[in-house]
Amino acid sequence: MLSHFLKPAFIACLSMLTASFSMIAKAETEKADTSTLTIIGYHEITDKKDALIPQYAITPAQFEQQISSLRKNGFNFVSVDQILKANQGKYKLPNKPLLITVDDGYQSFYKYAYPVVKANKVPVVLAVVGSWLEPKANQKVSFGDEMIKRDEILSWSELKEMQDSGWVEIGSHSYNLHHGILGNPQGNSQPAATTRLYDPATKSYENDQAYAARIYADLKKNNQVLKAHGIRSPRVMVWPYGRYNLETVAIAKKLGMPITVTLDDGADFVTKPLDHLNRILIENNTSLNDLLADIKTREMGLNDNNRPQKIMHIDLDYIYDKDPIQQEKNLGLLLDRIVAMKVNTVYLQAFSDPDADGSADMVYFPNRYLPMRSDLFNRVAWQIQSRTQVTRLYAWMPLLAWDLPKTNPVSKDVVVTQQAKKTDHLNMGYHRLSPYSPEAREVIQGIYADLGKSATFNGILFHDDTTLSDYEDASPQALAAYKKAGLSTDLDAVRKDDAEMQKWTAFKTNTIDDFALQLANQLRFYQPYLVTARNLYAQVALNPYSENWYSQSLEQSLKRYDFTAIMAMPYMEQAPDKTKFYADIVNRVKKYPHGLKKTVFELQALNWRTNQPVPSAEMADTVKSLYQQGAMHVAYYPDDPFQNHPDPVIMRKVFDLQPNRLVP
Repeated sequence: MLSHFLKPAFIACLSMLTASFSMIAKAETEKADTSTLTIIGYHEITDKKDALIPQYAITPAQFEQQISSLRKNGFNFVSVDQILKANQGKYKLPNKPLLITVDDGYQSFYKYAYPVVKANKVPVVLAVVGSWLEPKANQKVSFGDEMIKRDEILSWSELKEMQDSGWVEIGSHSYNLHHGILGNPQGNSQPAATTRLYDPATKSYENDQAYAARIYADLKKNNQVLKAHGIRSPRVMVWPYGRYNLETVAIAKKLGMPITVTLDDGADFVTKPLDHLNRILIENNTSLNDLLADIKTREMGLNDNNRPQKIMHIDLDYIYDKDPIQQEKNLGLLLDRIVAMKVNTVYLQAFSDPDADGSADMVYFPNRYLPMRSDLFNRVAWQIQSRTQVTRLYAWMPLLAWDLPKTNPVSKDVVVTQQAKKTDHLNMGYHRLSPYSPEAREVIQGIYADLGKSATFNGILFHDDTTLSDYEDASPQALAAYKKAGLSTDLDAVRKDDAEMQKWTAFKTNTIDDFALQLANQLRFYQPYLVTARNLYAQVALNPYSENWYSQSLEQSLKRYDFTAIMAMPYMEQAPDKTKFYADIVNRVKKYPHGLKKTVFELQALNWRTNQPVPSAEMADTVKSLYQQGAMHVAYYPDDPFQNHPDPVIMRKVFDLQPNRLVP
């Protein structure tokens, strides 16, 4: 039950235990930063062989050994009071401060862990689920998908005794959010705290007001239940399965819980807000060396972004079928390919482009502005994250290329092209809404908000429509924006003056990137740990002047986005020498700080000019060559599950050449 819900968004943090000990030794010599806080999360501590959650259960001997060893390694156990005072600037934490949390409230904690806590004077946050505490002694507790005996859970008297000892702070783990609820029409059970409940009878989802009211009522009820039994109202909220969003965080704070705890990657700092603190989750096979390695990687700022990405770029248009049975078969085929390919990252299409003109006519999630072709994105995203080895899933979305229904007045607020003839770089080919139209931006923001609340994902990939050519945008709204910025509105004259051209290009580039990152920040309300990627045309990397053609900047993209996916597609670019084409891109990227760490080299699996697949062996040779030149992240597009292209046997072998290790 637990691992099923942990894996989709946060299982990546568990795999960080492979950091090298040379990094650990180096970090040990550095001066301790007392604002850096480590949080470790435990679940079941028992000597029973039939633990309730075996994957996350450790023995009392393991627990005591880890506590003792952490102290010997210089860690100082701190309390919630100390953390809150340090956050307010009223207290200085000791070196290497560490907070222990224990989830769920199993009776075994009292029997096996509490004696260790008291003897070693270790402050602990024990997060409990109110609905598991309320049944009487002879009743059963609804524990996920099974019923367990009430005596498997702590009694009220045990909780009160531990609280009064001063070493155990009782936190909230919700009243009844520690389970799954119906998350889509296909029947997936998804974490209750972050899922909009689907109603099969009305074929609709919980609205914003109902969702917020449900979460508020649950957290408030847990506080009330605890207080009614002599337990202080919690100051710490530990999210079930680590799932949260900024709305749940705000609700928790409103109910007196300024600290909320997640399962995200990364270091914690007591000088920063405490409303979504990251922690390390202990598994039954976590050794002390593993734990120390994980702590050090976080202190050094390493997280899953520092892991090589092997990326499958997927069209949901391939998976969609009017027949639900066939659609499920298509999905099953895709999942099998993902497992066989051994990719760890997926770019997943969230929009639909049935006429293949590059602009979104429909989407695959409920929204207010466009027809929904099928409620499919949630289903596929969840299945990929819960049934495959993928640790990072990006929603692939247009920035501007939205073909709104003609009934929407904003559909007329489009990018206007001034050009006498068509060439590859002058005619971008996409029907796009103008980024200079406030009304268009508002609609796009609404589409992204609807995406954010509809599914779980942890990245956003902006489509290659994040561009304006050197003949765009000449719409009235754009001209007004140029004038307000002190730029000439005589675009013909601008194109003849290099200095003016550079100013105009920089203005448009900033407009595009500012808007994209604004949308990403908006998505973080629903997906707090979201990372960003954007597609970039190869010519921008090969020819600096081409920045003027596309309003794209490699240097700026590397600085502002987490990842830049360069479309390294020589057949599309009609490159005469493929080897030189790739080498030139790699060499250009290498000129920038962290260029290789932030660049994805996206290969083409189909030659669109001939409509013939690029041979799998050729693709594999290219990947191998890119790795040899220092490339860290490689993607390919498109994946064709029906033609079994590219061949997963061939691609897996070459992907395996790049180990899944963290790179500092």
